Amino acid sequence: MTDAPNVPETDLQEVTTRNTVARDVIAGFAAASTSYVWQYVADALADVPGLAAEVARLRDEARTVRLDRANLAAAALAALAAHHDGEPDPLLYLRDELAAQGHVLRGRS
Repeated sequence: MTDAPNVPETDLQEVTTRNTVARDVIAGFAAASTSYVWQYVADALADVPGLAAEVARLRDEARTVRLDRANLAAAALAALAAHHDGEPDPLLYLRDELAAQGHVLRGRS
């Protein structure tokens, strides 16, 4: 279980497409007008693709963090159950998961 959020994700491809269309419309208005206001709008719209890319990167990072957290919680539950069952090394589950996530373990291996 990855503890996924219940918030629906925005379709970043759709946002980027609408942004491209809006930029084209603004470029048309700017070409037909001498007002600099359209340039401000165009500049603001130009920021959207970079923001969409950052949101996509952060989503991927959040998925990875949620999966790591879920795996660590599962390892902790397995360690508790192993301790309850009298296994000789119940912390093995936690050590294995921590190592799988790239944490350097000192001492016992």
